[in-house]
Amino acid sequence: MESWKNDRIGSCERGENPTLMVKMKSGFAVIGDNQFLPGYCVLLGYPKASSLNELSIEARKQYLIDMTLIGDAIIQVCKPLRINYSTLMNLDHYLHTHIEARYDWEPDEYKNRPSYFYPKEQRYTEQYEYNEHNYGDLKQKIAETLKELIKENY
Repeated sequence: MESWKNDRIGSCERGENPTLMVKMKSGFAVIGDNQFLPGYCVLLGYPKASSLNELSIEARKQYLIDMTLIGDAIIQVCKPLRINYSTLMNLDHYLHTHIEARYDWEPDEYKNRPSYFYPKEQRYTEQYEYNEHNYGDLKQKIAETLKELIKENY
């Protein structure tokens, strides 16, 4: 595993995380490691907290606003059917939210269920792993759109 993945937030701070799009008031917006559902992003809370409940009410509001601004950027760029937000923290014990685009072209058996119901071997193939060559343009478009939304809303 690439070393930046061992400290995703620290690697954003140091400018070493290749998935980093934008530093926001409540954290770092990154494009997801896997682009099985195009536009998948994550908001990494910063400063690091172990849950949303640890934050002050004002910090919670900002985090939720930033989360939905990322969703707005994905909507503008990818034109999905809807956006799903998941703040789980079961595996990585720090505040982060998965922001996933869901599409009309998805098979009916998966379209209305959480994305983790897709078979792992379908979701995690090499073709969907984030890299600049295949997904750099998508990352740039989402980042540029997000920066505009930040200017309009901050």
